[in-house]
Amino acid sequence: MEYGCDSSPLCLCDRRRVLSHWFEPIADHLGSAYLRYSFTRGTEQEVRFLVDAMGLQPGDRVLDVGCGPGRHAHALGRLGIEVVGVDIAERFIALARQGAPTGVTFVRGDARNLDFEGEFDAAISLCQGAFGLSGGPASAPDRLDPDLPVLQGMARAIRPGGRVAFSAFSAYFQVRYLEETDEFDADRGVNRERTTVLDEQQNPLETELWTSCFTPRELRFLVAVAGLSLDAIFSVTPGRYAANPPDLDHPEFLVLASRPF
Repeated sequence: MEYGCDSSPLCLCDRRRVLSHWFEPIADHLGSAYLRYSFTRGTEQEVRFLVDAMGLQPGDRVLDVGCGPGRHAHALGRLGIEVVGVDIAERFIALARQGAPTGVTFVRGDARNLDFEGEFDAAISLCQGAFGLSGGPASAPDRLDPDLPVLQGMARAIRPGGRVAFSAFSAYFQVRYLEETDEFDADRGVNRERTTVLDEQQNPLETELWTSCFTPRELRFLVAVAGLSLDAIFSVTPGRYAANPPDLDHPEFLVLASRPF
């Protein structure tokens, strides 16, 4: 399936086919209502933590993979950091472009098919914006991990010595606090949640969310296969990022890694 392209010279549609994704119709329905969810309200704290942990400075270039409506990209841009945000959802890209700070741009593209080469000082993928969403109903069962191409693309996108940060749902937390509306596939490590999402006018959409969950051991392995050097794995809660060692009590892991020289 080939999508239309805008006039941006960075548009990935000109360079590579954009594949369909199960999350697209959900994003199209949600629109700006996505930003009403509680996990989106800690953006400034998350960005402050990442700027310190990754050593980001004004003038650096950051790739935001699965940027959604652009909340992290906007916050980084307000600090003088240049950002390119990529998301597969056309609705989210349109929202992200509204009021974007100087030096912050957005393109529609598939995080599984990034083709940047050493163009950035850092790459991020937060709150399951891209990493963790590839294990849906159409994912290939014979792959090492369906999310690995996302991480490999991020690794290629940064220069030698550049940094990567991405979050991933904790398999420990997910199984420990499994809800009645959830169905956890222990073989694939993917949680399927049946839920209802509301748009800006409170119109409901009955849908399913497919989210891959990980252990620190798996994340270390994927980082190594992607050609990165692991710097740290922290247990975090959205909006309360901190240097906590891996545990059973936080919903996400935050992984920091570097591209070797």
